[in-house]
Amino acid sequence: MIISRRHVLGGVMAAPAILSASGARAATRTLKISHQFPGGTLTEGDFRDRLVRQFAQNVGRATNGELAFEIYPGSSLMKTVAQFSSLRRGALDMSLYPLAYAGGEVPEVNIGLMPCLVSTYAQGMAWKTSKIGEELTATLDKRGVKIITWIWQAGGLASRAAGIVNPEDTKGLKIRGGSREMDLMLKAAGGIISSVPSDEIYAAMQTGTLDAAVTSSTSLISFRLQEIAKNVTTGRQGSFWFMLEPLLMSKAIFDSLPGDQQKAIVQVGAGLEDFALKAAQADDESLAVIYGKANVKVADFGAPAIAKWKVIAQATAWEDFAKRNAACAELLKLAEAVA
Repeated sequence: MIISRRHVLGGVMAAPAILSASGARAATRTLKISHQFPGGTLTEGDFRDRLVRQFAQNVGRATNGELAFEIYPGSSLMKTVAQFSSLRRGALDMSLYPLAYAGGEVPEVNIGLMPCLVSTYAQGMAWKTSKIGEELTATLDKRGVKIITWIWQAGGLASRAAGIVNPEDTKGLKIRGGSREMDLMLKAAGGIISSVPSDEIYAAMQTGTLDAAVTSSTSLISFRLQEIAKNVTTGRQGSFWFMLEPLLMSKAIFDSLPGDQQKAIVQVGAGLEDFALKAAQADDESLAVIYGKANVKVADFGAPAIAKWKVIAQATAWEDFAKRNAACAELLKLAEAVA
């Protein structure tokens, strides 16, 4: 384990987890991985943090200790949104990142949180080997960012007010969607939009500046919103909210590595996609159990409700996205082609 004076003085919450191959020779290069989610262990906690730790351990082994990793959970290295621009500049090595958070810099990436565009995990994962995946990968490569692990998550909705299933249920509520396009749909349905990263939802709902929020099932669990919510709507039977939340790497850093290390990163990253898929699906189910035990009223999005949301999404979010530029229009067309 590598421990510096800075890490010791930073305290338990800010200190990174540092992982390398057990028993391997001293690492020749250490890379930093940042994310906004609560830290845990290889086997316990938020699955996105566990995935990052597994990635670090497995790449360390595959490279015989030539690569080691420092993991900074809870945005302890830098603020959440700033991580994408840092990847582009090569100032950050890796991040597990909600892709739509970068929509302010690269409008095209908001395709990764387009309401009602992806309705199942199978459809989302099919992007990787479809034309949409090829074009999205190329778009990110040009911006200096490389996708290492494709991760999709269904979303649920926690509310400290009335329950929300259908569009009319949002009327007059201060609500968070997670992307420009999601917010456009929610606003058209009657919601009052409040834009905060998912790791700030608890504080916003606690103070009353936010009534309801849509985010992944995993975040609804990890950020313990059951402590302040009165209602939750799960995505276990489908959702208008599916987010692409990949493990990303700075292309400049990736390109600086020797070929065998690049190969190890790509293979290990792809090998974790099945783990991510199963963990995300398990959290969709766990969400209902955890919130139910906390005496939160549980509901589900169903096909009739999602159909209502889709009508609004197509007239607002989809139309707005397609008009932003030719690349956005083409991405939307390619995504619609994936059954």
